[in-house]
Amino acid sequence: MDLDLRGRRALVTGSTAGIGYAIAKSLAAEGAAVMINGRSQESVDRALVRLGEAGLAVGGIAADAASEAGADAIFARVPELDILVNNLGIFEPKPFFEIPDEDWRRFFEVNVLSGVRLARRYAPQMRQRGWGRILFVSSESALNIPREMIHYGMTKTAQLAISRGLAIELAGSGVTVNAILPGPTRTEGVEAFLNDLAQSQGIGIDEVEAEFFRRARPTSLIRRFAAPEEVATLAVYLASPLASATTGAAVRVDGGVVNFIA
Repeated sequence: MDLDLRGRRALVTGSTAGIGYAIAKSLAAEGAAVMINGRSQESVDRALVRLGEAGLAVGGIAADAASEAGADAIFARVPELDILVNNLGIFEPKPFFEIPDEDWRRFFEVNVLSGVRLARRYAPQMRQRGWGRILFVSSESALNIPREMIHYGMTKTAQLAISRGLAIELAGSGVTVNAILPGPTRTEGVEAFLNDLAQSQGIGIDEVEAEFFRRARPTSLIRRFAAPEEVATLAVYLASPLASATTGAAVRVDGGVVNFIA
C-alpha cells in the first residue's frame, strides 16, 4: 500500500533506538524526508549508519529535546515540518513514597513538555499550510497506571490530554493530532533486561518472557512483547494522508493489555 508520504518532512524525537528508531525507519522507507534525534552525536551517528546500511537517506540532529536549548537547536536545524512524532520519553520503576519532587519535575519535563514545546512551534505552520500530522507516543500505562512507576503513568496520561486538546484546537485545519498507546515492546533495553534475567536465573529468554506475561501483564492477549516495527506500522499510518479522518484519538497497539474498552 502506498501511504503517500513521499517528500513529507518528518521529525521523530528520541529516535536513535527502540520505537522511535523503528518509526523513523518506516517513515523513511515510505519516502518521507526524515530527521532523527538523540541526545548525543554518537548515538545519532550510530543510528544514521544503521539506516544507511538499510539504504535509507536520513538526517540527524543531536539535541536534548527535553530542554529549551535543545528545542531551540532543533528549530534552527528543522524550521518547517509536515510530521512531528513526539517519541522522546524516560521511565524508571520506583515506589511512590520514594519519588522525590525532582523526579516528578524531570519526568514531566522530558515526557510532556518536550512534546508541548515542539507542537507549539510546528502546529501553527502546519495549520497555515492546511496539512500536518502530530503524534504523541504515549503508553498503555496512561490507562493502566503502573503501581511501580506512577510518575511515568502520570506523564503518559498527560500526553493523552494534550493530544486530544490540541486536536480540538486544530479542528477543521487539515492537521490531525493523535496518540498511540504501545504495550510491552521488545526494544533494545528490554532485550538486554531479558537476557540478563535469563542468565541470572539459568533459564531461557523465552521462559523469562512467558513468566513476565503470566505475572506482570496477565491481561495481554498476544502474550508476548510487540516488536518496535509493529508499533511503527500504526504510527506511520496515522502520519499519512490515508488517516485523514482519525484525529483526537488514543489508538492502542498494546497487544490487548488494557482490559476494558476505550
